[in-house]
Amino acid sequence: MKNNQSDSLRIISIIAMMFLYAMIAFVTNLAAPVGKIWEQSFDGSAHASILGMLGNFCIFLAYLIMGIPAGNFLAKHGYKKTALTAILLGLIGIAIQWASGVTDSFAIYLCGALICGFCVCMLNTVTNPMLNLLGGGGNKGNQLNLIGGTLNSLSGSLTPMLVGAIVGESLKGKEIDDVNIVLYIAMAVFALIYIVIRFTPLAEPQAVTDKVVYERSPWAFRHLTLGVIAIFIYVGVEVGVPAALITYLHKNYGAGYDDATFIAGLYWLLMLVGRSIGSIIGGKVSSRAMVLTVSCIAIVLMGAAMFLGDSMQVLMPTNWAFEMEAMPIAALLIVLVGLCTSIMWGSIFNMATEGLGKYTAKASGIFMMMVVGGGILPLIQSAFGTGLIGYIVPIIGVAYIFFYALWGSRNVNKDIKVD
Repeated sequence: MKNNQSDSLRIISIIAMMFLYAMIAFVTNLAAPVGKIWEQSFDGSAHASILGMLGNFCIFLAYLIMGIPAGNFLAKHGYKKTALTAILLGLIGIAIQWASGVTDSFAIYLCGALICGFCVCMLNTVTNPMLNLLGGGGNKGNQLNLIGGTLNSLSGSLTPMLVGAIVGESLKGKEIDDVNIVLYIAMAVFALIYIVIRFTPLAEPQAVTDKVVYERSPWAFRHLTLGVIAIFIYVGVEVGVPAALITYLHKNYGAGYDDATFIAGLYWLLMLVGRSIGSIIGGKVSSRAMVLTVSCIAIVLMGAAMFLGDSMQVLMPTNWAFEMEAMPIAALLIVLVGLCTSIMWGSIFNMATEGLGKYTAKASGIFMMMVVGGGILPLIQSAFGTGLIGYIVPIIGVAYIFFYALWGSRNVNKDIKVD
């Protein structure tokens, strides 16, 4: 009987983590398209495109601030309390973003984005290690994270598409109030999830609930340290690739904003496809093998996009009716990168935390701190202008991820006591 109860609790906990995975993408991917609306306030400024990315930057800056505290909070209070605290922060952050439209204040919007960043940082700190532990680590732990990543990608692909459909073909004259319906939906979902998790029992892995003595720092593990750098780069690549595509299509190619955001949404949709495939094969194929393969393909795709540009056109869907329009070949190649980046997050986390035992919770906090790369690398990429030359930044980043999977992910510190 106890085994049946334990299995039921495990299943409930896994389902709850899957929903939180989806909310992480919704909140994170809301920043770029909403930031583009605020960007219109700075038309004429040489730094307008950078200012439009500041909301996205604040989301990821929050990881740098909250990463370590989130890991410590998790180690002290457990998964459920950490998740509930994060959800409340998300509700507050979205409400502040709504208030920024009422007050017409860019500063208030950035404040709301920062608080939303605290939310998704804490949610990531909960979901990744919990699914890894519930799956027993190894390939099975990675498989659960890939399944969660599938929902994450579905939510991520729908968010920019939804904002683009509401805003319409042009950003001109649009204000934050024009996407209030999206913010209302977000607040309602956060409130509902809070109620559900508040009254749902969740499994608390033993490694977190026990009082643990840490003889060493998590940084003592070489594969974790190099993995932290890899996740910093990966998140910057994941965010920068589709965000730069919106700018390129809208500013350089002359595509409507709704068309550009829909095509960028296809990138996230392909991440959904990639994670679905990864979740199926993840129990049999190692994280290392998957990352080595997709890193090579991603470098080729982005390099080809930069080289070919708009030298030829291909038909791509640009709206919910999937009506086809001619777009530059570069857009298709960049969208296909989503298949490659899809499995990187869970796989890098899996490789970096493998064999850490009691250090897993603290390591998760360190990991979350380095997700700030999602705010920094896209800013560096945008500094290259609105063309395709900026894709040299993610190409170099993916090359490092290949190096990490090939050599840096090996645990050479097995002499450290982890139980």
